[in-house]
Amino acid sequence: MDSVKYIGMDVHKEAISLAVLNSSGKLVMECIIETKASSILQFFEGLRGSLQVTFEEGTWATWLYDLLKPHVSNLVVCNPSECAVERRQQE
Repeated sequence: MDSVKYIGMDVHKEAISLAVLNSSGKLVMECIIETKASSILQFFEGLRGSLQVTFEEGTWATWLYDLLKPHVSNLVVCNPSECAVERRQQE
């Protein structure tokens, strides 16, 4: 049975920290991998189900988006500074 997995990525030049949550929101995995295409793809190939991924806009965003898009169900690149502005405007 396929299940949804929510993956958050904190991307840096040398390494990426990943957290994987299941459909109930329970943390099922945390790891750090190198910021290298082969390592990233190997990590995602080991996951099953509908993969919902998000990471912040930054230096690596375009490269990472292009790399991951064919391998995941949904991919969101966010800009946290814009989210903060929107929250302040709503208050």
